[in-house]
Amino acid sequence: MNQPRLATKADMPRVLELIKELAVFEKEPNAVEVTLDLLESDGFGDYPKFTCFVIEVEGRVEGMALVYMRYSTWKGEVLHLEDLIVSQSQRGKNLGTKLLDKVVAYGKSLGVKRISWEVLDWNEPAITFYEKKGANVMRDWDVVQLDEKGIDNYLKNCNASL
Repeated sequence: MNQPRLATKADMPRVLELIKELAVFEKEPNAVEVTLDLLESDGFGDYPKFTCFVIEVEGRVEGMALVYMRYSTWKGEVLHLEDLIVSQSQRGKNLGTKLLDKVVAYGKSLGVKRISWEVLDWNEPAITFYEKKGANVMRDWDVVQLDEKGIDNYLKNCNASL
């Protein structure tokens, strides 16, 4: 079995397919707005905004983990795992473990104080997987977001400006 490796620009079409597959699984099939061009420019430009690891089965990318740096006012530098995705046909074959192992080793090599990510509260297989790996699933925290429309509406109703 292959080990995870750093993704290349050439992997991004398959990475985008996996992202769309995850969106379907998470019951948000039309929510993906990121494009191939955006993944390529954001991940492989002069100032990459993320790092991506992929894992292959028989020469085809079947899993990915996308991470980026954040900053915690309590801890300092934190590595954020945006998504860990394994294609549905390859789940249960240790690919997710290998990707998570790679992310944790990468975070350790960077000297981060924490690695964080979110999981949907109804995704019991993922929750069980993460808890078995020693992760703390913090069920008393809620994710808070403003989408693009929410940002616009917020700014219309306040006096903030840049």
